[in-house]
Amino acid sequence: MTALLENEILLIVGIVALAWGGYKLKALAASGAVATFLVGIFIALGFKGYGLLLIGLFFVTSSLWSKYNRKQKEKITDMHEKGSQRDMVQVFANGGVPALIGILAYVFPADFWIYGFTASIAVANSDTWASEIGSLSKKRPFSIMKMETVEAGTSGAISVLGTLAAFAGSALISIASYFLWSEITIALVLVVTTIGVVGCFIDTILGATVQSAYRCKVCGKHVEKKEHCQQPALLVKGKAWVNNDVVNISSILIASIITILILM
Repeated sequence: MTALLENEILLIVGIVALAWGGYKLKALAASGAVATFLVGIFIALGFKGYGLLLIGLFFVTSSLWSKYNRKQKEKITDMHEKGSQRDMVQVFANGGVPALIGILAYVFPADFWIYGFTASIAVANSDTWASEIGSLSKKRPFSIMKMETVEAGTSGAISVLGTLAAFAGSALISIASYFLWSEITIALVLVVTTIGVVGCFIDTILGATVQSAYRCKVCGKHVEKKEHCQQPALLVKGKAWVNNDVVNISSILIASIITILILM
């Protein structure tokens, strides 16, 4: 009993450290730190310290890439609804599905939850790496809907650098999971890596079709913000309620469900 209590205390300390550290490093807003703590608790319920290590790997690497070469990304940041400091909604958009799977794994224990969990983190990491690293490409990205090059940071656009980053981000998570769980085999590493990238492309497709996009009435710039230049922007694509957070959680959820159905 004492050993069990010590383990639980260590898990809580680790979760607090992750949330507090993210806040102090300005990777998380105050609300984001609270959400990170909650997500950590739910993940720990189902996957103990291994789950926290995997979500921590995603959080640390994605935060580092978001901070990398920020000066070059300033123009892109102006297009987006939110900056690199994650708030509560952004944390739940990426960590909500893993947290939900953690709860389900705790209530209904089964190996297939591990597969869904690792896939959910792989998708989140793949998409984040694709966005953060792809935005540094010297070549303009290619819109999968317009079939033409567009401005860097445009939703629904892909680049060679971003695609390679998507594979690398997904592979990192799946390989790490191989060393954390005996249930993850080499074959499953390949499956999870592939699904992580598929989830990233689902995100891209949703971003190109249903995600909201606006045009500033003042400067004419295409943005994801409802307001720009201190004026309401004009909706030119997608649904107003479908922002980047909705697209993120949808792509992660779809890919996780596919993984569970295939491997259960």
